[in-house]
Amino acid sequence: MEFDIEQTDELLSTTRAVRLRLDLERDVPDDLLLRCIELAEQAPTGAGVSSRRWLVIRDQETKSRLAELYRAAGGSRMIDRSQERGKPEDLQERVADSAAHLAANLEKVPVLVLATIWGVHDGSGRPGLFDSVIQAAWSFCLALRARGLGSAWTTLHLGKAKEFAELLGIPDGVTQVVLLPVAWTIGTDFKPASRRNTSEIVWFDRWGYTKENPGEVSSLIAAAPGVTVEIDIAASPERVWELASDINISARFSDEFQGADWIDGDGPSVGASFRGRNERADANRVWETTSYVVECEPSRVFAWNVNDRDQPSAQWRFELEKIPSGTRLRQRLIIGPSLSATGRAMEANPDQAQQILTSRREQHRGNMILNLQGIKRLAEADA
Repeated sequence: MEFDIEQTDELLSTTRAVRLRLDLERDVPDDLLLRCIELAEQAPTGAGVSSRRWLVIRDQETKSRLAELYRAAGGSRMIDRSQERGKPEDLQERVADSAAHLAANLEKVPVLVLATIWGVHDGSGRPGLFDSVIQAAWSFCLALRARGLGSAWTTLHLGKAKEFAELLGIPDGVTQVVLLPVAWTIGTDFKPASRRNTSEIVWFDRWGYTKENPGEVSSLIAAAPGVTVEIDIAASPERVWELASDINISARFSDEFQGADWIDGDGPSVGASFRGRNERADANRVWETTSYVVECEPSRVFAWNVNDRDQPSAQWRFELEKIPSGTRLRQRLIIGPSLSATGRAMEANPDQAQQILTSRREQHRGNMILNLQGIKRLAEADA
C-alpha cells in the first residue's frame, strides 16, 4: 500500500494545539471518539502490555468541577495575566492568551479525554512509564485532526491530580498523563507553525555538529559543516545583547580570539566591518581577518561573515531567544564556503580531511562554550 505522502505530510505539519477554534456548541459522537482511540491504541507500548486507559468525560457537572480544579491549578493565573496584558505583542503572549481562553472555557468543551496508564513513576528520571502513553495520545490528536476535530495537549491539571482522581474515581496505582479537550474545529485551514530550520537543531555524530547541506556533496567543506553551542541565561535579552554584540567579548574568554577593532563605525550595524586578531599557540600561528556584519537586530541576532561578505571562509552568529527564565543564547559557526586554513589543509590531505575537520570543530566548540559561559556569568551578575 502506498500512502499519499503529500496528504500525510499535511496532517503531520498542521496538527495544531487548538484552543481558540474549538467549536463549543457541536456535539462529538462517541463512535467517532472510540475510532480515534482505537487508532491511538495501535501505538507502541512497553513490553507489549496493554496498560493505557482512556477516560471520556461528558457529564456537565463533572466537567464544571474539573474546570474549577484546572483553574485552581494555574488556569486562573493565566486568565488574570491575559486580562492584565491586553493585546499580545509576540508569539509567546498569543499562545499564553489562547491557553487562558481554554482555562476560562474548559467546562464548555463538548468532551474531555484523560489519557492514563497503570503504573507509578519511580522518580528515576527514566521515561519508561510515559513512553507508553505519549505516542498514543499524539496519535489520538492526529486521528482527530484527520476527521475535522481538534484538541490541545495540556498537563496543567496535574497540579490537582489527587483531586482529579478523587472526583473521577481513578484508583491508586494509575498515573494521569495528559488531558485532551476535544471538539470540532472552527474551520480546518490550519497551517504549519514557524519552527527553526532543521539545519539549526539537528546534530551529526556529536552534540552541536551541524551541516547546512547534508545531501550528496563534492567535499566535506561543501556540506557547510558547523558547530552550535547554546546556553540559558537568567537575564533579559537586552542585557545579553549588550554583551553578545560587543566584538571584543570573546577575547575575554577564548583561547584563540585576541580581540578586534571596527574598521568603519564604532558599533554593530549591517554593512559595518571589523578586523579581528587570532592566535593558536598549539600551531604557532598568528593571523588577522576582516569580518563584515550581515545581520544586526538588537536583542535578537548579530551575525558576520569572515574574509568576504558574499563568499566567506566562515559565518558566525549570535542568536537570542526570549524564554520564561530569561534568554537562550546560541552561538553558531558555519565553515565555508570559501576555504580557510582548515579547508586548505583538508584539501591537501584528503585521507585526513575528516580528522582535520573534527579537530578544528572541537577547538571552536571548546572556545564557544567558554565564551557563552563567560557571557552568562557577566549577565547574571547584573540581573
